[in-house]
Amino acid sequence: MRVLVVGSGGREHALAWKLAQATEVEAIHAAPGNPGIAALGLCHPVRAEDGESLLALARELDIDLVVIGPEGPLVFGVADELRHAGIAVFGPGRAAARIEGSKTFAKEVLAAASVPAAVSLAVARAPCVIKVDGLAAGKGVFVCRTAAEVDAALGAAAAFEGPLVIEELLEGEEVSVFGLSDGRTVIPLAPAQDFKRLGDGDTGPNTGGMGSYSPVPAIGAAEVEDLVELVHRPVIEELARRGAPFVGVLFAGLMLTEAGPKVLEFNCRFGDPETQSILPRLDGDFVGALAAAAAGELSGVALQAGSEAAVTVVLAARDYPASPDHGSEITGVEEAEELGALVFHAGTARHGDRLVTNGGRILNVTATGPTISAARERSYLACEQISFAGARRRSDIALVAASAERSGPPEGAVHSES
Repeated sequence: MRVLVVGSGGREHALAWKLAQATEVEAIHAAPGNPGIAALGLCHPVRAEDGESLLALARELDIDLVVIGPEGPLVFGVADELRHAGIAVFGPGRAAARIEGSKTFAKEVLAAASVPAAVSLAVARAPCVIKVDGLAAGKGVFVCRTAAEVDAALGAAAAFEGPLVIEELLEGEEVSVFGLSDGRTVIPLAPAQDFKRLGDGDTGPNTGGMGSYSPVPAIGAAEVEDLVELVHRPVIEELARRGAPFVGVLFAGLMLTEAGPKVLEFNCRFGDPETQSILPRLDGDFVGALAAAAAGELSGVALQAGSEAAVTVVLAARDYPASPDHGSEITGVEEAEELGALVFHAGTARHGDRLVTNGGRILNVTATGPTISAARERSYLACEQISFAGARRRSDIALVAASAERSGPPEGAVHSES
């Protein structure tokens, strides 16, 4: 099988890494890819949103399966263009990808499917959550607990095009739950928890994600199945009823409140950086499952998570998320990998024989271990080996979960939406 991975970030590197392990995959290609993916296969200078060029590339390379990573190409209809030309694609078409492309549309689908979600508000008044309706690279959600934060959020949101969605502020434990779908059947993947805020203690602005871990304590396979039954399957059925079958991975961000699980948001693709923590734990035929979904034949397929835990720490540029960094030399990646870590490239480039920064989130450092605590320790130890000018990271990724393994969760602890 010849596979084309579309995208250039850490998520796409993780997907390429996992797909390359399958014996039936004879070649990995990426468009445009990154230096990490280039170590696994061939990268091609084709933009992820350029459907016409991607189609020509897929035909030229005789590609058997295209896996689209980022949300942009999906919302813009790249999967439709490839699928209509007879190319097998893992990723929803434009109509189904609106579940992420428009939060207003997502709210309509949730209501029609009778899936519990955060209540919409008519006025932005603290406490509340203000969301940009369209795509915002994970930076269009503003949690407001004070009037001053509401004013600041409205000002920041004005930088994005389109309307705003205002919701109640939910409290509880947040979890990311993924379901592979062929348009009818849904099979769950292991859950993960990510860290959206820039700073320790969930402070600072929202980002695309500063780290993640899997599994999530107290959310085992049975609980995940219950969540998929409550959320994913009704939504997949509702999209199919609307003539927009969802073929790909439906990512639900959920808040586990005292009143039960509620949907915070939907994404139409694998999470980033959750994917970097989920895939190293995954057992079974991953490429076979993606191909089966693309062919509409997921029934009977199952993917299980192994017993080990995984923790991913994001190394970001000095001024992320306000601005990226370009051209700073990166050292220590090989040393980190020698410690057993997986280093997924998210914003890197090659200048001659030098690896340099090329984005906001630069590298994702993932480690596994028998416990979350062990995986966390290994990930941070690997991070210590890597250096570039202005490198920043959170120091508390998976800290609460690791502490709970040793002492049990503190009474009354909550994790608020971030």
